[in-house]
Amino acid sequence: LMLNKPRGTVTTANDERGRDTVYALFADAGLPWIAPVGRLDKASEGLLLFSNDSEWAARISAPESQIEKTYHVQVDRLPDADLLARIQAGVRDDDEWLAARSVMELRRGEKNAWLEIVLDEGRNRQIRRLLAAFDISVLRLIRVAIGPLQLDNLAKGQWRDLGDDEIRALDRLPT
Repeated sequence: LMLNKPRGTVTTANDERGRDTVYALFADAGLPWIAPVGRLDKASEGLLLFSNDSEWAARISAPESQIEKTYHVQVDRLPDADLLARIQAGVRDDDEWLAARSVMELRRGEKNAWLEIVLDEGRNRQIRRLLAAFDISVLRLIRVAIGPLQLDNLAKGQWRDLGDDEIRALDRLPT
């Protein structure tokens, strides 16, 4: 399944603090057991996959799969080309190297900009940590694609089944 995860929901079945979970969005669907394929933190939104095939999910979410994940990120500044290049090149954070496959500006306003950041591995809060290393705050973070799968016009909080062609497209990616 593909879900457009709304901001403010947590990617867990039961939350000890009583926060809204992504599973509430499937409450009346009559689905079998499903689990998230990867995660998005509470403040992030966008494309999140679910499956009841744990082997497939492990293959898709494994760091060595290097499946590209594309994010649109609103930041609290107007970056120049040099800063974008430095973000893409990466930085060491707590003995961990954080970098992006690509970083480009999508659009800018008077005080902030939207970036497209592509990752080929998913580390915990990787984009937030990478940008914080450059003293950049994330105002909004939306995952818009996983490999060939695009969020497109799926409304927030809505979900749909993946088509056989979409599953095959993910399976054909190098892992």
